[in-house]
Amino acid sequence: MSKVIKLRKGLDINLVGAAERVLTKSAAASSYALVPDHYRGVTPKMLVKVGDKVKAGSPLFFSKENPEVLFTSPVSGEVSAVNRGEKRKILSVVVIPDGQNQSENFDVCPLTELTRERVKETMLKAGFWPMIVQRPFGVIAQTNVTPKAIFVSGLDTAPLAPDMNFVVQDQGENIIAGLEVLKKLTDGKVHLTVGTDTTAGVLSRIKQAEVHHIEGPHPAGNVGVQIAQIDPINKGDIVWTLDLQHVAMIGHLFLTGTVDMSKVIALTGSEVAKPRYFKVISGAQIGSVIDGNLRPQNDTDKHDVRIISGNPLTGIKVTPDNVNGYLGFYHNQVTVIPEGNTYEFMGWAMPRLNKFSVSHSYFSWLFPKKKYNLDTNMNGAHRAFVQTGIYDNVVPMNIYPLYLIKAILAGDIDKMENLGIYEILEEDLALCEFIDPSKNEWQAIVSKGIEQMIKELN
Repeated sequence: MSKVIKLRKGLDINLVGAAERVLTKSAAASSYALVPDHYRGVTPKMLVKVGDKVKAGSPLFFSKENPEVLFTSPVSGEVSAVNRGEKRKILSVVVIPDGQNQSENFDVCPLTELTRERVKETMLKAGFWPMIVQRPFGVIAQTNVTPKAIFVSGLDTAPLAPDMNFVVQDQGENIIAGLEVLKKLTDGKVHLTVGTDTTAGVLSRIKQAEVHHIEGPHPAGNVGVQIAQIDPINKGDIVWTLDLQHVAMIGHLFLTGTVDMSKVIALTGSEVAKPRYFKVISGAQIGSVIDGNLRPQNDTDKHDVRIISGNPLTGIKVTPDNVNGYLGFYHNQVTVIPEGNTYEFMGWAMPRLNKFSVSHSYFSWLFPKKKYNLDTNMNGAHRAFVQTGIYDNVVPMNIYPLYLIKAILAGDIDKMENLGIYEILEEDLALCEFIDPSKNEWQAIVSKGIEQMIKELN
C-alpha cells in the first residue's frame, strides 16, 4: 500500500438513509435531458430542433464560449422540448427515448497508438469533454492547455455518499482503459485517490495511475482536498479532475467506439423506503428513480419532502415534473429528506437527544455513532459573521476560510488570490455553511467570488 494520507480536520454527518449494497435496474425514464446550468460558464447554442431524431452521442448544443465543446444526447430517441426561461435562456433540452439506445459510432484504435490530439478529437465529438473539470474555478477544461496533473477521486465521504468500490465493481476494464486514455492528456501524473478500506475489488488493482490512500472525515473525499494534500494548486497552475464513473465511460468509448452513459447511483435519505443503488442513464428524469420508492405517509405524519440531485450538502433541489427535474451530470446520488418547514418551541434551548450539534449544544454529542433524521430547517436566521475558529476545524486545507469569505464579500481580488481562491470550489467549504451559527450561504458566496475571478482574468 502507498503512503496513507491521514486527515483529522473535517466532520462526518451521520444521517438515516444510507444505501444498502443492493443494485436494482431503474425503470426506463420517460425522458432524459441536458441542463446547461449543470455546467459552469456555458452558454448553449442549439444544434437540433424539436422533432429531430438523435442517437446516443449525437450533438444537441455547443458552448458559445468554446464552440469545440459539444454536449450530446445520452440516449437515442427524439428531441421533444427545448425549454426556455427569461430572455429565452435555455433551461433544458429534453429527449424522449426510443428504447433502442443506439449510439453514434466513433473511430477507435489500440490504446497504445493514441495521441493527445486523437484523444481530444474523439472526446470532443462524443460530447465527453465536459466530463473534465478544470481547477481553478471548476469550469469545463480548456482544450488548448495541458494540465500539470489529472486527479480522479475514488472516494466519496459526503453525507449518505455512495460506496465507490460497490458502484464501479463491474467497471474494471473500462476504468483501466479510461486511465490509459487520460495519461495521453497530460505531461504530468494521473492521480487516483481511494479509501484505506480499498483492499479488494477494482480500485485495489489499478496500475495505470499513481494511487493514494486517504482516510479521515468529510471532506476527505473531495478532490480539492486531495489535490491540496498531494500537489497543491498555485497561481498559474492548471489541474484537471474527473468523476470515477466518467473515467469508466471514457474507457468504454475508446474500447468500443460507442457511447454508453449508464451509471450507478445511490438513492438515499430518510424519506426513501428502501435506500439502495440503481443503474440509470445520465440525465434521467428524477421521477424514474424515486417513483414508488419513497416512504409512505399517513394522515398523522404527512409532511413535505425535498428531493436533491446529489448529496444533502452540495446537491441541487429538483422537482420531478419541473423542466430541470433531471439527474445532474456530475451526480452519483439522489437524496430525499424532510422539508424543514416546521417551528420548534424553544429551539436550541431544549436539551434534545435527537438533534445533531457540532458545538455540543445538545446532549446528543454523548452518542457519536448516532444517526440523525435531519430536515432542511435552518434553525435560525441570517446574521453577521461570528468571529470564531470553528470553520478552520472542518477545512483540511492550508487556507483561512473566514478571511477568504470576507475577501470575496469585499470584492478584494488580491486578498482572494492570497487567501486561496484558486484552491477551492463551493463543495470544499460546504461544511462551513452547515456549521455556521450565522447562517450565511458560504457556497453562494464562493460561487460569486469564482465568477468575479473568471471575469477579472478574462
